[in-house]
Amino acid sequence: MSTGVIIILALTAVVILALVFARPATRGGVGGGLRKRFGPEYERTLARHDGNDRATKAELRQRLKRHGRLREKPLSPEAREQYVAQWAGVQEQFVDSPAAAVAAAEQLLTRLIHDRGYRAESHEDRIEALSVHRAHHVDGYRRVHAVAGRVHESSTETEELREALVHARELFEQLVTSGPRDGKASAERTASHSTGDMRPAAGEPTGGHGEFAGQPRGEQHMTTGEQHMTAGEQHMTAGDQHMTKGGA
Repeated sequence: MSTGVIIILALTAVVILALVFARPATRGGVGGGLRKRFGPEYERTLARHDGNDRATKAELRQRLKRHGRLREKPLSPEAREQYVAQWAGVQEQFVDSPAAAVAAAEQLLTRLIHDRGYRAESHEDRIEALSVHRAHHVDGYRRVHAVAGRVHESSTETEELREALVHARELFEQLVTSGPRDGKASAERTASHSTGDMRPAAGEPTGGHGEFAGQPRGEQHMTTGEQHMTAGEQHMTAGDQHMTKGGA
């Protein structure tokens, strides 16, 4: 056997071994990236697929493909203040009417989700889009929606209503307090796990100073919004006290 043939055979063996050992590492890397990206939503999806890891990854990749380019829209300072005040009212309402308060919270959160740019028509599509950009808090919306749909059932306990409202508030706070910069960071995180060019949409942040097309004084607006939120948080704290009394 000539030296040339031996070299070719040796190189072929090396390539085959490299492919064999590289494939599991690649699969693990992708799965690890999805697990990190989706957090608790990955585990919920895995459980729904009865532990089928391949089906879980396929579904989450599809969500990224469908909703990865979504850009969250900023709220005006006035809208933020109104949302915070309305949520405080919902928490106060919980004392006298827990079921009605949860139903009102679900409607208010749905409206906020829509105003932040999640314009899907169906609840399932909104959940999917939120899971891509707000994976660690999307379950709050899922839970309050489910409980609100059966608030008139006698089996619904006050504690279950309270827990649904508490989890919904976590997502509410994320959406109502995060500004344009946070939306941009969320989009950039999504871009790192999906394919395609993620160009900023019209009206979205284009630089590192929080400025918008046609709105160069965005930082001043954000400062005003933060002042409004400080006042609004006082209302929400008072609402927490009312909720605690109602759940006692």
